[in-house]
This record gives sequence, structure tokens and C-alpha cells, in this order.
Amino acid sequence: MKKLKVIISGGGTGGHIFPALSIANELKARVPGVEILFVGALGKMEMERVPAAGYPIVGLPVMGLPRKASLKMFRFLWMLYQSMRKARKVIDDFQPDVAIGVGGFASGPVLKAAVRKGVPAILQEQNSYAGVTNKLLSTKVRKICVAYPNMERYFPAQKIVLTGNPVRQNLLLPVDKAEALKEFGLTPDKLVVLIVGGSLGARTLNEAVIVNLELIAQSGVQVLWQTGKIYYNEMLERLKGIQPENLKPVEFLSNMDFAYKVADLVISRAGAGTISELCLLGKPSVLVPSPNVAEDHQTKNALALVENDAAVLVKDVDAKRELFREAFELVKDTKRLATLSANSLKLARPNATSDIVNVILNELK
Repeated sequence: MKKLKVIISGGGTGGHIFPALSIANELKARVPGVEILFVGALGKMEMERVPAAGYPIVGLPVMGLPRKASLKMFRFLWMLYQSMRKARKVIDDFQPDVAIGVGGFASGPVLKAAVRKGVPAILQEQNSYAGVTNKLLSTKVRKICVAYPNMERYFPAQKIVLTGNPVRQNLLLPVDKAEALKEFGLTPDKLVVLIVGGSLGARTLNEAVIVNLELIAQSGVQVLWQTGKIYYNEMLERLKGIQPENLKPVEFLSNMDFAYKVADLVISRAGAGTISELCLLGKPSVLVPSPNVAEDHQTKNALALVENDAAVLVKDVDAKRELFREAFELVKDTKRLATLSANSLKLARPNATSDIVNVILNELK
């Protein structure tokens, strides 16, 4: 019997990579001998993370579309041309039975090349707002797995399957809270606010911490703060001699299951993956959407929760002034936390990964 061959393309951020790996792991568990090849963007996070998870990856020299007309546009077009050529070669050499795009720069050239060769293609759109590439691809692919309702505004209705976003499976394993608190040097007698700015960190959230050190010190709340790799040393430098005892900066939280377990409230950007995790675990959150993303899609992701009374939104421009005042008030309001928690759980889709794999396998029948 012929082995099933699958290409998974996309990446750029943890928000694209974790779902891609979840889909790959689920396929591997369900289809004996499946062969999976990843295609990512050279120099991006997936080029390290995917091999570390045990999968081969090919890199394309692709970059994001420049926001304004400039000389960068020529470089973008040249790299896109190179990426299209390389993507066609990858499809010819690997001969996949199906191609899956999870968003990110590499997704477009690969799915386009696959469709041209008559390979069935499937899109996974993580956000509540569809990006340009996915909108263009939507007419050519077989199915589009989405995480939010009402996506027929962007895609052909007959192709849409509402699956939710895959999340890291280890988040659902039982965690001992006492052990988790000890791991981060936190005490059980005080509330905990967790701050995460995505896998790369978030300048606004970090600046908000620095300008509110006095408020944090007086709050009586423990603050576990993921600064992100890029900012860690700078933040430690700025904290010298003035770091409150109840503030715990860490570079990167590899054990997010522990971090979520200790958190009474989460302050976060509004990336699709993070939102899916918050809903799955029923975590009350204050969301600060990043303004530096295509078509302001993080604000739209956050509003999907806010409109269901499942999260609180603070605008990026207001974060330094309002974020900690809002968060400390909220974390001490047990009734409000319970409401946000219950409503976010209602929005969770715990079977997203297996539902997406069902869609893929049904297309191959």
C-alpha cells in the first residue's frame, strides 16, 4: 500500500508553528507510516522549532509584503519569484498527496504550486479576520478549517469547516499547582497575574511593566512576566536596584502548562493561538491586541471574546496608563473572574486538531 505523503507549509510565529506541529503529530498518530514534510520561511522560527520536533523542513526565501510602496517592493517581488520556483520544485520532488497551509509567508507559494499540480490543498485560518494570501487561495483549495463563525465574509461558504484552532496538547494534562508555584518561586497565599507577549515578547507589555513598578510593588499580587527573548537582557538592566520582590521576569516560558496553572489572570496579546489556549483552559484574561499585525486582526480576535463577555480589552495605546490598574482590580474580583472563565470555556473547541485531521483524511478518500 502506498504511503501517505503530506506537506505542511507556513510559520513565522509560534502561533502558526504550534498548530502545524499539532496537526502533524495527530496525522502521525492516526496514519501509520505517513511521511510529512514542512516548508517554512528561511530565517524564521520554524527553521529551528520544526526539526527540534523531529520533522524535516525546507526553507523558502520569502518575506512579508511591504506595508508601503518602497524599494523593498522589488526585493519582495524577486524573493516571491524565487520562492514560487522553489515551491514548484519541492512539490515535484516530494509528490505530496495533500498540501496544508497554516498561514505565514511560506503558505502562499506552496499551496499555489500544489494546486497547479492538481494536489488537493487545505487551508487552516486561525484568525477571525482572513489575511490577503488566504483570501486569494480560498477559491483554489478544497476546504478551509476556521476557528471563528461568520467567516463566509471572506471565504466561499461551501468550503468552510468550523474546527477551532489546534493547541499544544500538553496543556490539557493534569498539573500539580503546588509544584507549579514552586517552579516559578511563587507563594500560594497571593494571587498571580501572568504576562505573556507571544513567543517573541511584546514591547508595549514590557514597557507597561517598567512604568508601573510602584503599582506592582504595592499591589500584593505576584506578577509572572515573560519578557520574550529579544527584550530579556534589556529589561533586567532596567530593573537593576528597583525590581519589586513580587515581580518575576523570565525570558521564555517553555512550560506553559505550569504558567497557566498558577495564573489567576492572564495579560496577553491577542494572537489566535493564545486565545484558543485561554478558552480551552477557561482562563480570565486582559487582552492587549498588537497594532503591528496585518489588517489589525488581533483586535478582531479579541473582540470575538469581549463580545461574549469572555475577556477584557485594553488598547495598545492605553496600556502603560490603564493595564495594571485594570488587571489588579479585576484579579481581586472573584465574581467577575468566574464569569469571564465560564464564558471563555463556552467558546473552546477542544477537539480542533482531530477535527482538522478528519477534514484532511476525508478529502483524500
